[in-house]
Amino acid sequence: MYLKKVDGPRAVRLPDGQVITLADLPPADTKRWVASRKALVVRAVLYGLLTQGEAMKTYALSEEEFFEWVHAVRAHGEAGLKVTQLRTVKQS
Repeated sequence: MYLKKVDGPRAVRLPDGQVITLADLPPADTKRWVASRKALVVRAVLYGLLTQGEAMKTYALSEEEFFEWVHAVRAHGEAGLKVTQLRTVKQS
């Protein structure tokens, strides 16, 4: 078995003990962004699995969109990324 050489870590452990790897991330061609996929990308960046630039390039995200995701996760957790939650927050 051969492992592909990658820059940076192959896996990171989150504070809750969960381990995420590059294989756990959504595919680059993801069209349907549910809250759990967004949160996974944000956690991968925050805990050093990906750089912000790599995430933005891989998933074709603008800097503004990525920072909205980060803010939503920090303020409301994964639930903050749900479309219905975003509508509620924006109406307030």
